[in-house]
Amino acid sequence: MAMVRRPQLKDFRRVVVKVGSSLLIDSDAGEVRASWLSALAADIAKLHGDGRDVLVVSSGSIALGRSRLKLPRGPLKLEESQATAAVGQIALARIWSEVLGDHGIRAGQILVTLQDTEERRRYLNARSTIGKLLEWRAVPIINENDTVATNEIRYGDNDRLAARVATMASADLLILLSDIDGLYNAPPAQDPNAKLIPVVEAVTSEIEAMAGDAASELSRGGMRTKIEAAKIATTGGTHMLIASGKIEHPLAAIADGGRCTWFLTPANPITARKRWIAGSLEPKGTLTIDAGAVSALRAGKSLLPAGVIRVEGQFARGDAVVVRGPDTHEIGRGLVAYDAEDADRIKGRSSPDVMAILGISGRAEMIHRDDLVVGPTGPASGK
Repeated sequence: MAMVRRPQLKDFRRVVVKVGSSLLIDSDAGEVRASWLSALAADIAKLHGDGRDVLVVSSGSIALGRSRLKLPRGPLKLEESQATAAVGQIALARIWSEVLGDHGIRAGQILVTLQDTEERRRYLNARSTIGKLLEWRAVPIINENDTVATNEIRYGDNDRLAARVATMASADLLILLSDIDGLYNAPPAQDPNAKLIPVVEAVTSEIEAMAGDAASELSRGGMRTKIEAAKIATTGGTHMLIASGKIEHPLAAIADGGRCTWFLTPANPITARKRWIAGSLEPKGTLTIDAGAVSALRAGKSLLPAGVIRVEGQFARGDAVVVRGPDTHEIGRGLVAYDAEDADRIKGRSSPDVMAILGISGRAEMIHRDDLVVGPTGPASGK
């Protein structure tokens, strides 16, 4: 059997790094491990300086809030967790802003909930915000919004949240920094003969059976949630790896070929996303476009309001719609950036007219090219 090539960190252009509370916060002091975080920030700055986009999914708001409020150890009620997170989120954002600022990098805080990654309208808003921050070369610092999330509508762990963020941002690599340096074929704490699995080509039932439970007081996840994150990420076209975060400069260690487990995906974020748009979403309406817009779409451009000649159906921003040419032939499918009423008002108009018509600047594209599947005979042959 041929050996599967192990990827290298330099192969990737957009990287999400997940940092857990147990790595970031000293559980005894209740404060950030300053030296460790400074080393990680240097690693992030190196990736950023090489032209890569970097996003950070960071836990720690509740742990920091508990420390700032001098709360005793022990379980918190839901409202106590939410209030504690409100205090901790301010501290967490400031800490990240300062350590990245030492390298001349701006940080931007984004707080998300489960609904933000599952409801298409909110998903598109979060995706657009992330995209703009990356365009401005800022590093988004993302955390679950524990101040408003309830037990019924929350992830509860940042492994799966990080996987959703990675697919939402079209990242090609997700790095989960952990208390352990990868996936083993048996619990290494119990079995001295346990072996690290360097590459996982597919998350099978056998791989899932190797997952254990959370090992840290601060951690809400464990290997099981990391395997679930791997399923989400690889299905979305994102490679994932688990590596130890207990060492200083953990990303540099990965770049140098350090111990870790890679979870591979056969797809890439764009093709996986477009496959989802083309085959998994029910269209809620139709946009008919002119011949010039057809040519532009086939050349890889976005659909602008000026190219739309007719709007049909009742759809909301983020819904899937069919795009047809002037001869009614289906050109493709995509996620529309406007509600049906607003789309009808701005059809055929140039982008500068949108603000005058709607009273807001709006989005330049009716459908962005990243949210559009185009094919010569329909979306199934997507481009």
